[in-house]
Amino acid sequence: MLGTLTRYLRFMGYDTMSANSLTPGSTREDTLLLEIAAREGRILLTRDRELARRGGEQAVYIASEAIMDQIRQVADLGLIEPEIRMIRCSLCNTRLRPATVREIREARYAPQSHAGKEFSWCPTCRKLYWMGSHSHRLKKRLEEMRSS
Repeated sequence: MLGTLTRYLRFMGYDTMSANSLTPGSTREDTLLLEIAAREGRILLTRDRELARRGGEQAVYIASEAIMDQIRQVADLGLIEPEIRMIRCSLCNTRLRPATVREIREARYAPQSHAGKEFSWCPTCRKLYWMGSHSHRLKKRLEEMRSS
């Protein structure tokens, strides 16, 4: 439901859990999400009005389907500061660590030129991260959003 928002929040450095990590098809999914939010002190972001109502102050109904509007709403509530931090894996939420020379060299998708780039590594997904064109476009979109 909010997969893109989840990834963007992780790019911004926020410890973000997704409902996708739960067992698919669970009839108790909403109840489990509310229990996890309460137990771990998380804010539940949802596009489901009824789930947001049930969650009370622990939940936020995300009004828009547009990603930048979603980020603006969460930022306007004071829950996030929208800027790229690149400290979490966008796929699994694991904290990134500096990549080794070997990890960079063995990543077939790494840029040819390493000059001026800092590389991070997800030890769980074994994925290499750096501020490339995708990150720069996201950074620009966030800056434009903040200035509007």
